[in-house]
Amino acid sequence: MSFQSGFITIIGRPNTGKSTLINQIMGEKLVIISDKPQTTRNVIRVILTGENSQLIFLDTPGMHRPRTKLGEYMVDIANQSLDGVDAVVLITDDLSGRVGPGDQHIIEQLEKVKTPVILAVNKTDTTPKMNLLKVMDAFGKAYNFKDIIPISALTGDGVAQLVSTLREMMPEGPMYFPQDYVTDQPERQIAAEYIREKILQLTRDEVPHGTGVEIMSFEEREDQDMIDIQADIYCERDSHKGMIIGKGGAMLKQIGTKAREDLELLLGCKVNLKLFVKVRENWRNSQSVMNTLGYRK
Repeated sequence: MSFQSGFITIIGRPNTGKSTLINQIMGEKLVIISDKPQTTRNVIRVILTGENSQLIFLDTPGMHRPRTKLGEYMVDIANQSLDGVDAVVLITDDLSGRVGPGDQHIIEQLEKVKTPVILAVNKTDTTPKMNLLKVMDAFGKAYNFKDIIPISALTGDGVAQLVSTLREMMPEGPMYFPQDYVTDQPERQIAAEYIREKILQLTRDEVPHGTGVEIMSFEEREDQDMIDIQADIYCERDSHKGMIIGKGGAMLKQIGTKAREDLELLLGCKVNLKLFVKVRENWRNSQSVMNTLGYRK
């Protein structure tokens, strides 16, 4: 039997469930999630390898109207991810029965590419069937999708059908990554993302967009089954620094504890995690700081 492989970009507006879908497909947590928009800032590749196939999924930042250099970077790399792939999945959670301006803008971008596109209508677990039919009809009139598949990224409903449909669309090709690879992210990058996820989940709405994490050191102890990690958390205001640290350091301790728990599961060993908070005013408009944090075009 021939081997099928290919690259699949998952796009959508901010906070529509792209990263949740990726984790559901893979059956484990590989990309961070939160209820805050613009959680994903880079294109992240995850690899699903089967007996006769390998699907490489590209999780992308949500397409939005940028207000900073970081926002411009995120939109640029999301658009670039449409080039040279074998399929695109547009995920929407707009269940109003019409195509909203955000999705319409993405569809206009899709008109420029020849890649086949599947629409995944998310949140079937909370939506009456009649609403789903209206959404599918509205989007079907707006764009010539290869297929329209209702899913729940949260519960997994319809996800197996989506993966099966994508696998059938893939051309014959090589195994691009070794069989045991599930992501191309370095461990240092995953560590930074796990820390940022906890900031997103635990702090107030005004803080998360202005935070970034740099891993300063990542060292295995020779004589112990332990990794020492030191990370700097960047924020844009002194008031934000105070919120991240919290009264008596309580918030920073909570962020560190929850991030360490995830890291120990990922790395399979004990983790000694030290976090420091630094103010970098307006860093989201500083290309040098963005480069330091890995946001390079």
